[in-house]
Amino acid sequence: MTEVTQDLQDAGAKTDGPSLWRQRDFMLLWSGQTVSEMGSAVTQVALPLLALVVLEASTFQVGLLTAATTLAFAVIALPAGAMVDGAAKRSVMIVCNLLRLVIIGSVPVAAAFDVLTMAQLYVVAVAAGVCSVFFDVSYQSYVPSLVRADRLMSANGKLGTTQEFAQLGGPSMGGGLVWLFGAAGAMTADAVSYAVSVLSILGIRTREDPPPARPADETLRRRIAEGLKFVFGHGILRRVVACTGTANLFGGMTSALAMVFLVRELHVPPALTGLIMAGSAVGGIAGGVFAGRLAEKIGSARIIWVSMLVFSAPQVVAAAAWRGWGVLLFPLGWAVTGFSAMVYNVAQLSYRQSVTPPELMGRMNAAVRWVVWGTLPIGGVLGGALGTLIGVRPALWLAFVGAWAAGWFVFFSPLRHMRDVPPPPPAPVATS
Repeated sequence: MTEVTQDLQDAGAKTDGPSLWRQRDFMLLWSGQTVSEMGSAVTQVALPLLALVVLEASTFQVGLLTAATTLAFAVIALPAGAMVDGAAKRSVMIVCNLLRLVIIGSVPVAAAFDVLTMAQLYVVAVAAGVCSVFFDVSYQSYVPSLVRADRLMSANGKLGTTQEFAQLGGPSMGGGLVWLFGAAGAMTADAVSYAVSVLSILGIRTREDPPPARPADETLRRRIAEGLKFVFGHGILRRVVACTGTANLFGGMTSALAMVFLVRELHVPPALTGLIMAGSAVGGIAGGVFAGRLAEKIGSARIIWVSMLVFSAPQVVAAAAWRGWGVLLFPLGWAVTGFSAMVYNVAQLSYRQSVTPPELMGRMNAAVRWVVWGTLPIGGVLGGALGTLIGVRPALWLAFVGAWAAGWFVFFSPLRHMRDVPPPPPAPVATS
């Protein structure tokens, strides 16, 4: 046996234990996050509509507003990870959601008094994004405190399904709320969703282990460097980051090209494009539902590269779609993309949580997210440029093939010789 010892092969063996459906604390976290995700999906629709309809913003202003919502991930993800590792993650999540309640809630209040401005929307987008960075890093790092290692795949699958369901139903619900209550009124639903999430987290009884004491002379810069060193010094994590970052680069290309391809190449009516694009969310929901079962059958480590190189291969049929009935190939390929991406994300996140020491969990998640989210806007720019230079369909072929080929990073790694993920590292023993 090369590169891997027998204990790694046996690490993912199933153990007896209660189902997640009967674990009260996880169900509280999951239900609260479900409501919160739906609220956030409503804001994705309501915020730009508010700028366009109420404030009559220009296309450039709306673009700036969209960029402002994700700016924080590129700017503060790394220091956020270092700070989260030194704090109680449950408390960070509660504070972040309380702040988001106030930040998002300020919009309908300002609109009611007719004092809403684009400047406020920019501030709201950036401030809510900062809270989202801290919440997401804490959230991913908190789950291993609630569920056992052998339940991580199932837990992450359920949480991932919630995100995809929100992306499928949230925009439609947001459109309905905008029609009934106006764009500003619709954002009240998002503010209320954060209150529900806070109550659900407050109801969790399980308490995480306190973070280890830090040396008095340890700087924030040093803590960030430790997180980066761990991720890029780990033979498998380094390849997971390369795979995910590359897939997101080409995924950014497909996102930039998909709507242009449907409307200009396939002549799909604009009213139907949203329905076709929903194929990705449908596939993602299916991926979240079946990720745990597939990992049990294939192996929780092996599924990482199988999902990329095997499950995602049929996605390229989307680029072969033609006018008429041939347009159905696009939602089919788009659904395959969503399914394989969800299975991969659940598997690689569970692996990261399993191999990372608790004291590095926040910095690991932040370092990974900083890299893999950073390639998305680059891919969008690249997709637009290549679509102009070589044509939309050839650029889309390149994007789908490139996303599939990213799987070779994880195939040519020790994962190829493993069936299941290793057991989680032991928590540090407190000394007097």
